[in-house]
Amino acid sequence: MPTQAKTETIDELKARLADAQAAVLTEYRGLSVQQISELRKQLKGAGAEYRVVKNRLARIAIEGSRLAPLRKHLTGPSGLVIVRRDPVAAAKTLTAFAKTNPALTVKVGVIDGQLLEPKDLRAVADLPSREVLRSQVVGAVQGPMAQLVGLLMAPHRELAYILAERGKAAPAEAKTE
Repeated sequence: MPTQAKTETIDELKARLADAQAAVLTEYRGLSVQQISELRKQLKGAGAEYRVVKNRLARIAIEGSRLAPLRKHLTGPSGLVIVRRDPVAAAKTLTAFAKTNPALTVKVGVIDGQLLEPKDLRAVADLPSREVLRSQVVGAVQGPMAQLVGLLMAPHRELAYILAERGKAAPAEAKTE
């Protein structure tokens, strides 16, 4: 029978996971409290949060959600990265932190209900950010459209140029007569 405190912890974790874009499960064994605090600070800047979770309570909290694939990987000391915004930014932050702090082990992650292994998460970290991808798409669409507009405007531009030159030449012809 769960205690009131455990029920509240499960409810709080469910609420935090409800609007999560992605989640990454890590093992924090070997990290100091200061290193975990630094990781939390860096992840907060990337729109994510780091929580040390009790495996049994986390299994209950993620049951039936799109993060359910994490369930069988909740073993040992577990830290959960809850990503609210851009999964790429959080993956970049986590990968960079793991390079400088090898005691942090990335177990698995879930993005859009799909389970990702650590090598897949590194591949996600290598992707450009969402804003860069959007600007690349806009540039790819805008380039041909700008060329089309330039081609369609060319006859009008040429006509205006010819009329302007003709207008300059007309006063000069009137003075010579």
